Amino acid sequence: MQSESRVVALVATGGTIAGTAARGDDLVGYDAGALSAEQLTAAVPALAGEALETWTLARLDSCDLGHATWALLLRELQSRLARPEFAGIVVTHGTDTLEETAWFLHRTLAAPKPVVLTAAMRPASAPSPDGPQNLLDAVRLAREPGARGVLVAFGGKVYAGSELRKLHGWQLDAFSAGDAGAVALVEDGAFRRLRDWPAPELHPAPVGEVPPGRWPRVEIVTSHAGASGRIVDALVADGVQGLVIAGTGNGTVHTALREAAARALAAGVAVVRASRCLAGGVVGTTDGALPHYGAATPAQARIELMLDLLARRA
Repeated sequence: MQSESRVVALVATGGTIAGTAARGDDLVGYDAGALSAEQLTAAVPALAGEALETWTLARLDSCDLGHATWALLLRELQSRLARPEFAGIVVTHGTDTLEETAWFLHRTLAAPKPVVLTAAMRPASAPSPDGPQNLLDAVRLAREPGARGVLVAFGGKVYAGSELRKLHGWQLDAFSAGDAGAVALVEDGAFRRLRDWPAPELHPAPVGEVPPGRWPRVEIVTSHAGASGRIVDALVADGVQGLVIAGTGNGTVHTALREAAARALAAGVAVVRASRCLAGGVVGTTDGALPHYGAATPAQARIELMLDLLARRA
């Protein structure tokens, strides 16, 4: 059915790609999420007349994204993936938490068709915005025969949603997939695949059955020179259910934080570690070390621990 379907569902959630500023040369002080899905597609002449179903789910700066938006997005995507007329789905998003949404969807959404996230580093009002080309690439990818899974189309490259990393705060080439590299390259409107499309890795947590207000609370604490365990103690006292310690290097944790983590574990709080490095994750383990999720970033590890706790509760 996928090869016979040509309609692409396109959902807008806000972000810089939909941002506008009073002056075209203002690339910082813009209103994120100002444009609707219809306005975004209208700005791409190559999409005129294309079979698209568009809707605006949210108009958020993605730094303000919350679990309620994830829950709503998940339901909307599940509903449209079940409809045979859709070849795939495009989600426009802010870059700041794009990697978090991509990981969340990779772990919670069965996607036999492509679900393509895209974004922009320049607002739509910029003299040369990058959003229109990224959006065009995303729509084409959503129709690509054989494509599947949660993907990200950005800057002429296609990444697996599970491997995405934001590396730069303002450059156009802001994303990477770490050691894994891109899944495909965009070449003159076509896709040159470098490796297989991502395989599903669904988490067993019943995330769609639990209201987002009841999802386990997991926070991130960073290990650094001179770190204190007081923030861990405060979070435990405040009722946190899980903690991710973003460790130095290969996930090493300051002694004061290790001691606080031991107190948290004794109080029934789940604690894992990750690496604050941009690539490499955590490999291996030593006796008594906190568990980890391998290559997962601290932000990804937070989601993974939340899902683990939700699964244990079920």
